[in-house]
Amino acid sequence: MSETEFQLHRAGDLAIVTIDNGEDWTKPCTFGRHALESLGRALDDLESQEWAGLVLTGKPQGFAVGADIDQFPNITPELAREGSRAGHELFLRLRNLTFPTLAAINGAALGGGLEIALHCDHRTIARSVRHVGTPEVFLGLFPAWGGTQLLPRLVGPAAAVKVVVTNPLRQNRMLDAEQALELGLVDAIFDDAGFLDESIAYLQSAPATREEPDLSSTAEVIRRARGELLGPAHAPRVALDLIEGAAGWSLEEGYRAEEDAIAGLLPAPQAQNSIYAFNLVERRQKRGVGVPKVEPRPVEKVGIVGGGLMSRQLATLVVKRLEIPLVLRDLTDELVDAALADVRSEAGARATLVSGTTGWEGFEDCDLVLEAVVEQLPVKQEVFATLRELAPNAILASNTSSLSLAEMGADVGLHFFNPVAVLPLVEIVRHDATPDEAIATAWDVCRKLRKRGVVTKDAPGFVVNRVLTRMTSVLMDSLEHGNSVEETDEAIIELGMPMAPSVLLQLVGPRVANHVLETMHEAYPDRYPLSPTLANFADGKDEVVVVGERRRSTDEITQAVLEALADEIGRLVDEGVVGSAQDVDTCLLLGAGWPFFLGGITPHLDQTGVSERVLGHRLADAGAATPA
Repeated sequence: MSETEFQLHRAGDLAIVTIDNGEDWTKPCTFGRHALESLGRALDDLESQEWAGLVLTGKPQGFAVGADIDQFPNITPELAREGSRAGHELFLRLRNLTFPTLAAINGAALGGGLEIALHCDHRTIARSVRHVGTPEVFLGLFPAWGGTQLLPRLVGPAAAVKVVVTNPLRQNRMLDAEQALELGLVDAIFDDAGFLDESIAYLQSAPATREEPDLSSTAEVIRRARGELLGPAHAPRVALDLIEGAAGWSLEEGYRAEEDAIAGLLPAPQAQNSIYAFNLVERRQKRGVGVPKVEPRPVEKVGIVGGGLMSRQLATLVVKRLEIPLVLRDLTDELVDAALADVRSEAGARATLVSGTTGWEGFEDCDLVLEAVVEQLPVKQEVFATLRELAPNAILASNTSSLSLAEMGADVGLHFFNPVAVLPLVEIVRHDATPDEAIATAWDVCRKLRKRGVVTKDAPGFVVNRVLTRMTSVLMDSLEHGNSVEETDEAIIELGMPMAPSVLLQLVGPRVANHVLETMHEAYPDRYPLSPTLANFADGKDEVVVVGERRRSTDEITQAVLEALADEIGRLVDEGVVGSAQDVDTCLLLGAGWPFFLGGITPHLDQTGVSERVLGHRLADAGAATPA
């Protein structure tokens, strides 16, 4: 059995219904057509017999994570409405059972999984549960099986907005068991051991009624929430409208409103792009696209060359996730001591695994050495020449953001993104002499670090920095021809990007950004002109160097950016830097935080006609933007 089923068992006069797909706990239960039909049969039995109560729970360590997303691509409005109505009708039958019901949440309860639990009279949760929420807005949708209507009725409008809108927009933040209890989503927490027995006992003693929340503040809560929304995303606005409506609608009216809204939203480009993006980062990427089918080398000790901010972040990640010895090198005792103190303070009980040196002792028996020194090719070449002699059996990797791996003498690139603890992407860079074993090992290490590796070819800027720098070149050109920083920021924010370019520049650092531009200019001078303004910023000056008057509207700047992106992504694919534009989208989603509702970027470029205008063809026609 791999389809989700609702299995009904009798325990005395109590009904126990288990949501199970016959898979292990790592493969969560979803609700597709088969599952809903199974729920209907279980409800037939529940409605036709005498019961003292119902406990709805999941297979060991799992509850349910909602609708089967595989049924969403290319869906019609009619099918979207039908799917929402089918869930409403079945879940309402559960809600209307004549005996007490309880959802015993023993694992992740997301989307429709949480919504079915909301249709029960009571909810308990296992203490170990870490994933509760409605992530639909993150995917360009909203919870359309009653979530927008029942949540405000259960926990009030402010908490409903937090669960349905705010948390998904904050990198799809989830609630753990304690937070779910604090918000009022569940009634009680029990330890995992004996959880079902404790839940049954709770049901047998639970109060028959509960206090209704005050909905009088709904309009003000929604007004404030609307004011905090940025960018063109439709889903959060639709979700807020539905939550606001819950204060005055009957439940039947609210469910019809959800059905109408999902019929318009699910087939639309933003939701379809989000589903494409989800499939890229949660499915396609995890298959190891472009990773050779060879055994990775065991990594039992790691060396890191450099003691700066990036090196410290990398060392902390390695020690905490791999729990293996690590040696760190920098040029002075003061730098080494400061780096070790920083890493050890984060490593907790694993602090004893970290050592440091100003020499090279301890590197000779490393299995993997990661270089993260200053972005100067001669310095890196010297580091790798030394390491090649000292540790001939180690895989030698560089965290460079733009320089040639082959020229510096590294085996492979492992380009992490700052802040390392937040951004999941690692560009795994191979050159012509990179051994297959090095790529396989790099990908395996990334997986164990809980990062997402994307294989790219050794080319200036790789993927993310090449694309972002092309965008920056357009923006700097606009500044240098009469536009303001506010206008260039607005041109990008209008696309729905996570932060304004001026803020991103400060986060990356103008010196780093200018260095990358110089690298790209050396390789592609026509497309990456040097910017006197960016050079000024890199030198700590705020002066914009105006070289001519050609001021553009924000819409014109946005179009110029999109055309530049289409051109550069087309070149990345044509040059074989990546296997397809899907890899570019994956990198932008995971390494730059670009919106799911743009699909990264290539679906948006296709849908708006930019790809055909610039390249003469849609990127999807080159196998780039079809769902994985």
